[in-house]
Amino acid sequence: MSDILSELDWRGLYADSTDRDALAKRLAEGPTTLYAGFDPTADSLHVGNLVPLLALRRFQRAGHHPIALAGGATGMVGDPSGKSDERNLQTPDQVAHNIAAIRGQLTKFLDFDAAANPARLVNNGDWIGPISFLEFLRDTGKYITVNSMVAKDSVRSRMEDRGTGISFTEFSYMLLQGYDFFHLRKTYNCELQVGATDQWGNITVGTELTRKKLGATVWGLVFPLLTKSDGSKYGKTATGTVWLDPKKTSPYRFYQFFVNADDADVVKLLKTLTFLSREEITALETELTANPGARAAQKALAREMTTLVHGPEALAAALKASEILFGGSLEGVTEAIFNDVVGEVPTKDLEKVRLEGPGAAIADLIVQSGLEASKGAARKALEAGGIYLNNVRVPDHTRTVTVADLLFGKHLLLRKGKRSYAVLTVK
Repeated sequence: MSDILSELDWRGLYADSTDRDALAKRLAEGPTTLYAGFDPTADSLHVGNLVPLLALRRFQRAGHHPIALAGGATGMVGDPSGKSDERNLQTPDQVAHNIAAIRGQLTKFLDFDAAANPARLVNNGDWIGPISFLEFLRDTGKYITVNSMVAKDSVRSRMEDRGTGISFTEFSYMLLQGYDFFHLRKTYNCELQVGATDQWGNITVGTELTRKKLGATVWGLVFPLLTKSDGSKYGKTATGTVWLDPKKTSPYRFYQFFVNADDADVVKLLKTLTFLSREEITALETELTANPGARAAQKALAREMTTLVHGPEALAAALKASEILFGGSLEGVTEAIFNDVVGEVPTKDLEKVRLEGPGAAIADLIVQSGLEASKGAARKALEAGGIYLNNVRVPDHTRTVTVADLLFGKHLLLRKGKRSYAVLTVK
């Protein structure tokens, strides 16, 4: 067995564990079963879920048996960890829909057909749902003291907020997650739970409950939260969350999110999110220091993550879309790819009738797009050879534009110089 803990150390993925020495000894003895939980709070996982999900994959590659747990029961309650106020409770139909959506995403990252150590996908609604309230109080609640629950950071911080507080519903969440660990130990001999540091309180409830109910030792291991160098959570942009579902965050925007990573963050992200080797990452770090303008580390990160999450074909499409904004040819570009680009540049409406018959003067369209303020300035830019229509230089300032020039029957892509773009879209 490879030394998975040393690997996690080097990648910055080890924050704490319940007993590192004992866990290291157990991992050295042979394969173990571990799990990470994913609550269906939305119909897609997001970038922040990648660290625990990829951790399961790292353990599987090291020979261990991973379990991905979809929280059909816990998703009905809501985890207070890292939250300053109560979540809005989801309906059973919402949870069922979200579970179905994220199940498909979970299966993309783990090998469920491996001969020696296939991954397993479970839903805690299957075993928590049938338990009555009285059964849970008697058979589980009596093993965990309120004193220890109140001492957990996720609970204490909310109790100290007199304006918000914490409901009994969310207060009970850690008991449900603790019961998951007990059930998985009893059913699948699961000995390790992994998660981010905000899950520490929930994980330790599980280790304590399993010890008291089964007399068995299990371990918890947590990773640092994925944050930027300024301390803010990674995976958010000005426009919102970066999702793994290509319908919610297109592969192009996903690629752009990673290719725009700050120099201060990119090496950490290469270590925590990719499967590149130590030698490959060290070489990229050296290149980043020597030539930061080339952004080789960011491009490697974006390539690896887009391929991992969306596949090689989506990466190729994202690269094609990226090339458009650097003057690349539009030949072979699909409408879906072009639509991604349209969202990146200023876009204005254009009446189609203006392009019918002899068409509209290119200078007029340049002014309408906002690339130049006047027809005189537009003509000068045209005469200087600095105007491009659909990424092809316009050689003649008298050129007219007709419906035949429309991309996909609706768009005109205008460019001034190397980087100033605008799109006119027919109504």
